[in-house]
Amino acid sequence: MGTRKSINEIKAELNSYPPEELKSFCAIYSVDERSGVQALVKRAEKLFDDYKNELDRIEKMRVYEDRFLQKYEIICGIDEAGRGPLAGPVVAGAVILPKDCHMLYLNDSKKLSAKKRDELYEQIKNEAVSWAVGIIGPERIDEINILQATYEAMREAVSQLSPAPQMLLNDAVEIPGLPQPQCAIIKGDAKSISIAAASIMAKVTRDRIMMEYDKKYPMYGFASHKGYGSAAHIAAIREHGPSPIHRRTFIKNFI
Repeated sequence: MGTRKSINEIKAELNSYPPEELKSFCAIYSVDERSGVQALVKRAEKLFDDYKNELDRIEKMRVYEDRFLQKYEIICGIDEAGRGPLAGPVVAGAVILPKDCHMLYLNDSKKLSAKKRDELYEQIKNEAVSWAVGIIGPERIDEINILQATYEAMREAVSQLSPAPQMLLNDAVEIPGLPQPQCAIIKGDAKSISIAAASIMAKVTRDRIMMEYDKKYPMYGFASHKGYGSAAHIAAIREHGPSPIHRRTFIKNFI
């Protein structure tokens, strides 16, 4: 009779299992009476349940895509990041996912950890039919206002897509100046996989821009707050004055 695997070996095996195969792990080790192994079996059961719940959640997030795919071949999700900050650009993301996409963990980018956003950003880059971002800087925001700048960023992102989308799913807004039919979905980044993917591309892109600005203007702390109006950020504006990337129309009460 062979030597049984150690609990550490079984734990390493569990960590290597694809989530869809965790039931097999449970079947193999449920007969091992050691308490440490039984704890790993319970963990595997929970991981499998979490995986099944995530499959169900993503399936529900395909409701708009499935509805419009009956009429349109190419559907694009659109969302923005950075309407509220005191500094930096507003960034719009536009993503066309494959028709059969069931990518797990897509969600409103604000509900995801930075690590998970970065992982999904790379996955979307690799698996999307097409994706693009539009970036509108603070001077233009001050010139035309944040809403119009957001629309401009969205139009810029859509214009870069190839193939051109036939239907747009937008987070909450109707974008003027685009020929495609549109569906504005309130809290769309939590209800549509395409909009969720766009929100992730916009958020990660903008966060990386602000991290670079932090190197150039370290006194403002952009790496930590990404330009939003935290108490520390407002205090830094009052101490140092505005930087070239501050939105003058947003900070007039602080200077």
